[in-house]
Amino acid sequence: MSKITDCLVKDGYTPLLDKVLIDEPTLMSRVAELGAQISKDYAGKVPLLVCILRGGVMFLTDLTKKLTIPHHIDFMAVSSYGVGARASRGQPRITLDLNTDIKNRHVILVEDIIDSGHTIDHVLRMLQTREPASLTLCALLDKPERREADVPIGYLGFTIPNEFVFGYGLDLDEYCRNLPFIGTVKKEYQ
Repeated sequence: MSKITDCLVKDGYTPLLDKVLIDEPTLMSRVAELGAQISKDYAGKVPLLVCILRGGVMFLTDLTKKLTIPHHIDFMAVSSYGVGARASRGQPRITLDLNTDIKNRHVILVEDIIDSGHTIDHVLRMLQTREPASLTLCALLDKPERREADVPIGYLGFTIPNEFVFGYGLDLDEYCRNLPFIGTVKKEYQ
């Protein structure tokens, strides 16, 4: 077992938590604002929200509850990270593709966090080849300090500093996705 897993099994997430970066009420308020803006922008259309698994699921679930327009959802899984807070990334690989044909559809790609931008840039370029009517990125979190690939974000929840975060869908060695807030990891666990 890893140092993180040992801590979680023995003491829970609290010893790993440096600070709560974004609390639950702040998250829910911003998600509601994003839902209202998307509903306004896509009035008269039926967008397809494509969630990148697994980190984006909690964000997608809460976001869809705030939409006041008809919409569809679908899922993709993309593999680019290993295990650990600072795991190395490789070439992005689609491990679960869409079930929906997106040609001539208004697609909103829902992602938990934009870090270097390489993975989401790969996904956006690949989806664009499928000829959607429009393709927009909706990201909960953005770490601009880490950006290596230019990624246009149409809807953004929060800009955060270059810290490792977990909670609200974001994992820590596949744990802690269930936490209702976004916290930072203590240095000794990174």
